[in-house]
Amino acid sequence: MGNSSAAPAPFLVLLLARICGVTVAMLVLSWALAFKSSFLPRSSSREDLIYSVLHPLFMVIGFILISGEAILVHSWLPGSRNMKKSVHLWLQGVALGSGVFGIWTRFQGQDGVLGNFYSLHSWMGLICVSLFGVQWLMGFLSFWHRGEARSIRMKVLPWHIFLGLYTYGLAVATAETGLLEKLTFLQTMKNVDKRGSESMVVNSLGLGLALLSGIVILAAVSPKYQSLQTKLVYSHSEPKNLTS
Repeated sequence: MGNSSAAPAPFLVLLLARICGVTVAMLVLSWALAFKSSFLPRSSSREDLIYSVLHPLFMVIGFILISGEAILVHSWLPGSRNMKKSVHLWLQGVALGSGVFGIWTRFQGQDGVLGNFYSLHSWMGLICVSLFGVQWLMGFLSFWHRGEARSIRMKVLPWHIFLGLYTYGLAVATAETGLLEKLTFLQTMKNVDKRGSESMVVNSLGLGLALLSGIVILAAVSPKYQSLQTKLVYSHSEPKNLTS
C-alpha cells in the first residue's frame, strides 16, 4: 500500500518535466525562427545571422534541456546501473559540447571575442560552461573509472551532486539574464512592443525555464533519487568486502 501511494509522485514530476521541456524547446525555436530579424547583427551578413540564431538554440536546447535530462536519467531509465551511468555521462557530454559550441558562436561575429565579453550574461556563461566541464571530468574520474575505491566515491558523491545542481541552476540563471538583456535591447533599440507577441514569447520562455529548473531540482533531491545515486557508488565495488 505504501509503495503504491508513493509511486505516482515521481511519475508526476517526470511528466511535468517533459511537458516543461517540450514547451521550452518550442518557445525557443519559435523565437529563433519566427523573429529572425531580432537576431540580425549590425553587419547584417547571413553568416552572422546564423551564428546569432544558433546561440540560443544550442544553449537552451542543447545545454540546459539535455543536461536536465541527464540529471533525471536515473529516475526513469530502466536497465542496469552501468547503463544508467553510461547514458548519464553521454548526455552530459552532449550538453557540454553544445554549451561550448553555443559560446563559440558568440565569438564569430565582427566584434570578436572581447567585443562579446562585457556583460554579466557573458561572464556567467563562461563560468558556467567551465564549471560544467570540471563537473563532467570529476564525474568521469570518480564514478566511471573502475579503479576508484568505494570510500572515495562516497566522499565525492555529495560534492558531485551539489556541483551538478549548482551548475544546472547557474545555467538557467545565465539564460534568464540573456533573455532579459536581449529583450531590453529589443524594446529600447528596435521598438519591440512590450506587450507584443515577441515579448510574450521571450517572457514565457523565461518562465518556462524557471519552472523546469525547479522541477528538475525537485526530482534530483527527492529521497528516491538520492537512494539511486547512492547505490551507483557501490557499483563495481568488491562484493567480498560488503556485509549487510
